[in-house]
Order: sequence, then structure tokens, then C-alpha cells
Amino acid sequence: MSRVRDLEWPSRMPEEDWAEVAQGLPAKDEPFIRQYENGRAALIAKEIHQRSDHPFRESLSPLAREACEIVGRIREKEQRTVWTAEFEDSLAHKTGAIVYPGMMFSLAKERMETTQLWKIIRKMPKGALLHAHMDAMVDLDFLFSVLLATPGMHIHCHHRLSTAEELEVAAVKFRFFKSEKESNTSIWSQDHTPGMPVLLTKAADCFPHGGRAGFLTWLKNRCTITNTESIEHHHGVDAVWRKFSSVFTIFNTIIFYEPIFRAFMRRMMQQLLADGVKWVDLRLAFTFRYYKEGHEVPEKTYHELFRVMDEEITNFKASQEGNEFWGARMIWTGIRVLDQRKIVEDMDACLSIKLAYPHLIAGYDLVGQEDGGRPLKDLLPELFWFRKQCAQEGVQIPFFFHAGECLGDGNDTDQNLFDAILLGTRRIGHGFSLYKHPLLIDMVKEKKILVESCPISNEVLRLCTSVMSHPLPALLARGVSCSLCNDDPAILGQDTAGMTHDFWQALQGWDNLGLAGLGSLAENSVRYAAFEDQSNVEWINGIKEASLGSGVRAERMKQWSVEWEQFCLWIVTEFGDDGESIRKIREGSNFDDQD
Repeated sequence: MSRVRDLEWPSRMPEEDWAEVAQGLPAKDEPFIRQYENGRAALIAKEIHQRSDHPFRESLSPLAREACEIVGRIREKEQRTVWTAEFEDSLAHKTGAIVYPGMMFSLAKERMETTQLWKIIRKMPKGALLHAHMDAMVDLDFLFSVLLATPGMHIHCHHRLSTAEELEVAAVKFRFFKSEKESNTSIWSQDHTPGMPVLLTKAADCFPHGGRAGFLTWLKNRCTITNTESIEHHHGVDAVWRKFSSVFTIFNTIIFYEPIFRAFMRRMMQQLLADGVKWVDLRLAFTFRYYKEGHEVPEKTYHELFRVMDEEITNFKASQEGNEFWGARMIWTGIRVLDQRKIVEDMDACLSIKLAYPHLIAGYDLVGQEDGGRPLKDLLPELFWFRKQCAQEGVQIPFFFHAGECLGDGNDTDQNLFDAILLGTRRIGHGFSLYKHPLLIDMVKEKKILVESCPISNEVLRLCTSVMSHPLPALLARGVSCSLCNDDPAILGQDTAGMTHDFWQALQGWDNLGLAGLGSLAENSVRYAAFEDQSNVEWINGIKEASLGSGVRAERMKQWSVEWEQFCLWIVTEFGDDGESIRKIREGSNFDDQD
């Protein structure tokens, strides 16, 4: 048959030519095609063996394997029936969005919370939350209701709040006063004297755009990355970080008045436990002033804050509601943009609190936008001074550094990863750019360093457009130990202290993960939690020994394993196919053959 034809577009073979070609096509069961397919399967299997979650998958019980299969079927069904253009609803009409699995979080949130997969992941035992900024952990509706209900709280601002532009950007603050501050003008008026405090309830009730309800809407918009802001990626990282950073200035004047702080702590622990989180390593930057109840003058140190924190954690764990909660510790965080003296003074304050409350201080970190702050290499004098002071005081304050939370490749910010590893960090916060560094990936694996990954945070803060383009799957494929974290949920849109949104996004967005992959990430969180002070040798040994060890870590890994099996039993019972799933599990060897 001739190979050259003069055919009109679209070209189509004559039927007699096609019949001749078709006869020459190899069948799918030809030996050489089957050999190719076997080689292909072997190559895929070899890569799977390199994944960090492979050992966890290999150790799954028959019950857990069946639960993972069931969740996989539910995920596949929801991709066909919930996350497809054929089933678009008002979401598309309101936003112009196309519905698909792994779509932008802010657009998917409302829909995801109605799915079966959400119900399942909500119930999952998630272990420990390893990367969470404390002041952004509690849902804003609750926090603002407590703020308005707390006697003596006033609102003030050093700029006027009379125009739309001023309402959008002016630095609003809150503060307790024993008696009401008199003012003849509304704080929202052009005639109001900047800086003059006004009783909060009065200011809220006379808010010019809808009274108290309008005030709450305005305040919430000031304290969150809104849906519109979260998807405006063309404005870049710096723009969203300006909004992000401004929120903490507001929070710092709300949360750290004792009555509000106590309610805040209880709410945070309640929400975590309800979401299957038993432990949290909190981070907090100490750039605020703490006020005891009924006091207008702030405390000179943070000892009182930690006393109250310790009391609230103890009381919650002793309560019937919180008796399954393991607890919380603090990773003290300095601000990387500050000068040397301020950072050293902050480090000294950290040491003081560690000596007074050794069980509450778990480690040290530096926070703030990495691109806008000092790189770790510029902070070496301060960090080595701090390490020396810890040794002299005989205390363990290891490093848990933020690093690689950036889009750079080879700039100072990206190279924070090198310094974090060389300085002995036990975990890496975010590590978004780590996938670009094959040598560092090998070092992270060798040194047993975990990456605290925060997919929704990275999306909302414009490092990636959605979970589909997040680099965590690349790290998992290379064998890097990781955990899922929620970072700043009150600001970023999750609006709860729990982690279900991040777990759900990962499960729906990444085909190679599955429920087993989620289980591995949750187990990692317990394996790498800072439950107690340990030397570097003790830390590494505890991670290696896992549940076979003898310490707190081993005991809690055993507890999590029991909860995981109970969770899998619930899935099989609740979503299995009329006893078929149980039959497969009981048959044992048949189940393994089918798998």
C-alpha cells in the first residue's frame, strides 16, 4: 500500500486501505506488548517503593486496606458526580468558576463540606498539628462574639475611619479600660479625634454600614484573606502578604486580654479535639502586650500569659470534654525582619520563659515573610549566641525553622533551606521550594527531618494556584517525611482550628495519595511531635523506634494506631457493601490475593 496520498482535510483512509492497515496492527495480547506492559508495571512499582508512605501502606491491616478501597471508590464517584461540569450549580453562575476536583480552595470550600468524603475525613484521627500560628487558630465569629461580650473593651485607631479607604487599611486596635471613655463623636465620623478610644459596643451599634451586623462583616473582612483576594494571583505574593501581616496587628490587641485569652484557648482545644487532633505544637510571635483581667497596664513579661496557658491546658485535659486531648507546647517565634538587638532581646525572653515553664517551650523559630525578612545566613551571630546561652542554662530549645516558603530558586530566601538543615532544624516549616534541591532532599531524608506542609496556606498566599500544582506530591514521591498542617486557618478561610480542609484537599487533589497516604501523613505528625524535651540523639532514636520505643512518642503512636483501626472499622461498617467488605476481610488470604 502506498504511504503517500493526496487526501483532503480531514484526511480519511479509504475503507480498503484501512482494512489492510488494521490487519497489520498488533493485538493487545501480543507477547511483546504484554512484555512492555509488564516492564511498565515494574517501573511504576519501583517508584512506589521509594515513596515515603510506602512502609505505612505495606503494614496496613486487611481492615485498613478495605477502608482505603472504599474511600477510593467514594472519591472516584464524587469526582464524577460532584466535581464535574455536568453537575455545576449556582457556584459557576456566581463566580464564573468551572467545577473540577482540586479546584481553588476558596471556591470549593462550601461544596466540599457537603460531601461524603468530608464526613469521612472529618472523623479521621489526625494525630498532631505541627505547624499552627496560635493567634490565627480560632474561628472569627466566636472570637468577635467574645470580644463584644467582654466588659470594658474599647476600639481605637490613630487614623480616621470615616471613608471607605480608611476603613479598608487603617490599623484598628482594641483595648480594655475600667471605665468607659467619653467621646462626643462617633469613631466613624470625620470629626472624631484619632487615637481616642470608644466603647466597643457603642461603636459597633453605630457602624454606618449596617450597625452591629455590618461592623462584624467589616471586621471579619479586615481579618481574613477574602475569597476575592485569595484568587487574585496576578497581584503577586507581596500584595497578599501585606494584608496577611496586617491581620496580626488587629488580633494582637484582641486575644491577649486574659478573659478573651482563656476563652480563646478553650475554643481552640475544643475545635482541635473535635476534628481528631490530639496535640498541637503552636507558634507565636511575641510582639504584643499581655493584660491581666481588669488591668489597664500591660504585664512587663510573658510569664503571666504562660501561667494562664498552662492552667487552661491542664483544666481542659482534666475535663470530661477534653480528657482525650494530649496537650500543647509552644515553639517561640522571633520576627526575622527585626534588627539584631530586638531579636537577641526576644531570644533572652524565650530563655526566661523556658526556665520558668520548661514543659511549655518546645523550640525556637523565626517567622514573617521570608522574601521580606533577613535570611538565616544573616542571623548566624544571633542564632549561635542563642545556642550558647541554651547550653549555659542547661536547657533544650531546638530549632524548628520556617524555610523555603517562597517561589525563588537560588536566591537568599530559597537558600534558607541550606541554613535550616545545617543549623540542625528538626522540622522544616513549609519547605515549598525544597523539591528544587535534590541534594537537600537526600540530606533531609538522611537526617530524619520532617516537612510541615500547609497546602491551603501556600495556595491562598499565592505560592501555587491550587492544590493540583502543590509540590508536596513530589516530596512524598522522593521519600521525604511530611505532615499536613493548617498554618493560619482563621485568616486563610478554613475558619476553624481543625485540619479537615487541608486533609480533604490533599485526598481529592492527588491521585497517588488515597486514604493510606493520608494515614501516613497523620502518623508522621505523631512521630515528629515535640512532646517533651529531648537531646538530638534521643529525638532521632525516638523517630526511628516509633511505636517500638519506650517513651511518650512511642505510647502516643500506639494510641494513634488503635484510633486508626477504629476509624477504618467505622468506614467499612458505615460505607461498605452490605457485608461484602467484612467477608473479604475475614477471608484473609483471598483478600490479599485480590489486593
